[in-house]
Parts: sequence; C-alpha cells; structure tokens
Amino acid sequence: MTDPGSVVVAGEHAIGIDVGGTKIAAGLVALASGRVLARREQLTVATRGGGAILEDTVRLATDLQLEAAVSGISVCGIGIGVCELVDQQGNVTSAHTVAWHGLPVRERLARLAPAVVDADVRVHALAEARYGAGRPFQLFVFVTVGTGISSCLVQGGRPLAGARGNALVLASSPYTFTCAQCGARQHFVLEDYASGPALVARYNALASASLTRGEEVLAAAHAGDVIATDVVRSAGEALGVSIGWLVNVLDPEAVIVGGGLGTASGLYQDCMVASARAHIWADGGRDLPVITAALGSDAGLIGAAAATQV
Repeated sequence: MTDPGSVVVAGEHAIGIDVGGTKIAAGLVALASGRVLARREQLTVATRGGGAILEDTVRLATDLQLEAAVSGISVCGIGIGVCELVDQQGNVTSAHTVAWHGLPVRERLARLAPAVVDADVRVHALAEARYGAGRPFQLFVFVTVGTGISSCLVQGGRPLAGARGNALVLASSPYTFTCAQCGARQHFVLEDYASGPALVARYNALASASLTRGEEVLAAAHAGDVIATDVVRSAGEALGVSIGWLVNVLDPEAVIVGGGLGTASGLYQDCMVASARAHIWADGGRDLPVITAALGSDAGLIGAAAATQV
C-alpha cells in the first residue's frame, strides 16, 4: 500500500469501485485530495453473470477495508460506478454489459459501510469536477469514449442524472433516417461506429485483419495504414457531430473528454474536435474549450469514492 501520510482523520477516506465491461478497478481514496492510497484490479469477464461480478466487487471492497483498518484508516463509505443505467435511488436498471439489473448491489456493499451506486459516466464526471479538468467550470459537458460512449452534464460540481437516471446515452440510441439517394432506411448507432470495439470491428471487416483493441487501430492509422486512417477519421468526425449537438442544446462552458479512446492524442481526437466545432451553430460557442480529462484510468474509482459525499 502507498504511504497514506502521517495524519489519518476518520471520515476522510472512502472506497471507490469502477465496474466496467473489461475490468473492475477498486481503490482506497483520500477524499480531501482524490489521492488513491491502495488499488485492486481484476478482469470483469461479464459472461460469468451478474452474481459472480457482484461477489468479486464485495470481495475487493472487503480487502481494501481490511487494508485500511491495518493502517488506522476509517472508511466512511463505498461508492460503485457501473457501466449501466442507474436510477435516482441507486438501482441498476439495465443489463447491457454487467447483469446487475434487479440485484441488491447497494444492499450487499452496505453491509461493509454506507454505500452508493451510480452510472460510471457520472462518477467519472464527478471526479473531474472535484479534482480534475472540470474544476474551473460551473457548467460543463463530460463525454467518455472507450468500450462505450456516454455523456453527462455537470452543473455546480454535480453530475445531472435526469428524471430516471438515463441522461447519459449519447451514443446508444439510434439515429434513424431514410437515404435521399437510395431510399434505404438507416438505423445508425454512434456507439457501433465510433467506440473502441467499433473501430476494431470496422477495421477488421475492411482489412481482413484480426486486431482486438481500438488502440491498435489508432496505431495503424498513425503508421500510415490507409484503411485505419479512414476508419479513425470517420469515427472521430461522427463523434464530433454528436458533441456539437450537445453544445448546441446545453450551451456548456467547456467539453471535457475522457476514457481510453477519448484521451488518446492524434487523428481521432483531432477529427473529433474539428467536427464538433464545425457543428456548433452559435458563433459565440464555437471556440469553447474542448479539454482532455486529467485523471486518467483512476477517474472512475476516484469519482465513485467521491460520490459517497454527494
């Protein structure tokens, strides 16, 4: 465990757990600074089912709580961010990746310490608002791009969940239209076009390749692969259209972009930003800051811990 410092005050530390489709990341967090004092991580393997993932999450939380106790640290709460829809009461209401719909997630963790459950994009946004790139702003849009693509409006340091907790599906709902040239009915879903897995699927289909990670497609584009370049450019431009739309509707001070793909510099990011600016209607908003998130891969668990104080 990393040195937690010489002064430990009860109530200043929480456990944060970020449950994603690929991995579960957990940490003991000093809430005053957002500093991660201890970490645990393991693969999610979502095909095992929601019950197995919940048991692993409880085990990681228990392990961190015991480690905190050995160091004289009192844990004031446990926060969980999950890559699903979560309502205002902390109930998981979807099962797109992690099958926690209907499971007593908060109740299980609450046996250890007071617990809160929220959607991963909102805890990521909270972390950036409190400790990261969002600190200068009263009103900003947070967009996370990785295995999926989600968004969140943050006002006064608080991520807004919407009436049902569903205000995050930037790229999941289809944009349906009829092609003016051929008359075909199109059901375009941004997440199936511009996310990390989408880059892989599109590139492999066009290049008869077998890449497995979005970062590999970015690297191929950087190396001059024409097919990868077209895939990455078109994905970034498509995401930029949606970000521009968010700016037009919400009029934020800034856009902060996080997630593994969203924070990768290069062609994807350049095309995303240029496209977003091109699709912002008002002259006064077109030059707003579009900023890379500051907290990296720890953002989810830091924000989950911080959610225990919201």
